[in-house]
Amino acid sequence: MSDAKPYRYTHPHPAVTADVVLFTIRDGGLALLLIRRGQAPYAGHWALPGGFVDIDEDVADAAARELAEETGVTGVTLEQFRTFGAVGRDPRERIISVAYWALAPNEQLRPEAGDDAAATRWFPLASLPALAFDHDEIIAAAHAAVCRQLADAPMAIGFLPPTFTLGELQQVHEALLDAEIGERNLRTWAAALAGIEATGVQRSRIGRPPAQLYRARADSAGREP
Repeated sequence: MSDAKPYRYTHPHPAVTADVVLFTIRDGGLALLLIRRGQAPYAGHWALPGGFVDIDEDVADAAARELAEETGVTGVTLEQFRTFGAVGRDPRERIISVAYWALAPNEQLRPEAGDDAAATRWFPLASLPALAFDHDEIIAAAHAAVCRQLADAPMAIGFLPPTFTLGELQQVHEALLDAEIGERNLRTWAAALAGIEATGVQRSRIGRPPAQLYRARADSAGREP
């Protein structure tokens, strides 16, 4: 008597992984967290945190689990942005990856390597090492997704203390965009300004006029991540 179940196909089918692009701001620029792979393929290469989705596991849960197991990072909001399924993207077998991005303040993160990750390290977006698989493509797509969402939500506020100056907001905003505020980015800057309000308090500055302090609007969703 066959033990085959109705939901099992006899023809070959792909496996599924989840990968996470975790961004933060370090030294005034956008950085992301990579792991050094401890196992083949690409042993010793830098890669995104991620791994296989268990048969009884939601893909988003798998992304959060792999991030926690390989880096120790928990409690960040993961946003699914794209699926990567080019034939041959993984030498092991036919694998499709569901990719997520996340943003988190640097001071809240204390990554530590675990599971099959030999090490973890922050890398500036502008200075990435050679990466395993197609992770350079995934990272580029994640950054583009973040820039698009900046035009609709003042997420840059999530990297700032409760009160801040416009200059500090601009620095974070430009770090996320990896570009100066200019004509092409006026819409995203307008979204950032729409999510804040003046506190009526000024911060004194040595040798310079006092700076007006701002805070997130009470009705704004911009306190993420």
